[in-house]
Amino acid sequence: MLLIKGSYKIVGASPDGDSVRFVPDDPGEWDLLRGRKVRRNRAGGAQLRLDGIDTLETHYRPPHGPELHQPAPYAGRAAEALLDWLGFGEVERDAHGIVKRSAPESVPGYILTRSADVHGRCVALAGRGTEAPGASGGLVRVTTEHLRQTANHHQLTEGLAYPTFYRNLFVDLRQELSRAVWQARQDGRGLWPADQTQSGAKVEGRLTLTDSAVLLPKLFRRLADYLQLNDGDPSLEGFRPYLEQREDRLFVLSTGQWTGFDTVVEVTNGDTVRLNRPSEDLVFDEK
Repeated sequence: MLLIKGSYKIVGASPDGDSVRFVPDDPGEWDLLRGRKVRRNRAGGAQLRLDGIDTLETHYRPPHGPELHQPAPYAGRAAEALLDWLGFGEVERDAHGIVKRSAPESVPGYILTRSADVHGRCVALAGRGTEAPGASGGLVRVTTEHLRQTANHHQLTEGLAYPTFYRNLFVDLRQELSRAVWQARQDGRGLWPADQTQSGAKVEGRLTLTDSAVLLPKLFRRLADYLQLNDGDPSLEGFRPYLEQREDRLFVLSTGQWTGFDTVVEVTNGDTVRLNRPSEDLVFDEK
């Protein structure tokens, strides 16, 4: 992976539990990445998407719909934990979640990355401090020990994030993240005691998604989009055909099968939804 040194700066941004702004010491190092370009601001800063994890949504807007969030205690805790781990001692936000003030204003760190996503966010492992495992602008063979020093691993270890794997993540790193998830689930940390992704959530409307159902964020986003399209009807009878049309492709590790997201989602009684596989058993195809 490409190593880039720099700092995290959050004033004027809205960081959550799996996304934060990073400014390289040398913004020109963004151009060392191949493929999609990283979208950056005038100072060279760019939004990171932390690889391998997904935290509950603090602000998600379905197409043509209102802004939604997942149950606040867990979404908020994940955002606070990320900023605290990075080294921000005080963070003040406005009513819309935008950071007005932070102390310190920036904290040093580094990222390990291979690509940007379709939205121009840098997909990265996020490290803290000035001691990076290599020279900025150089390539590093990332080990599981390197991974354990990242925010990605920390969020899963604390039970504050769901594993959400994409095809570009190296196998040994994915396996290490899965071990962290298994331990957090066994210990009942963070969101896991409340998780309904596999046990099933009865969806009675939009308020179920925002106020009570703790679900894999990818499932939440698809449900939110579907309910908006369904024009207020809470029935999930058409949810799996809708997912089939979305063409989210994934690989099921336990069966060795490429398939669609719709095949790992079950709907019963027209209102209860669940995944029939644990989230760490799925590897999504990056669009």
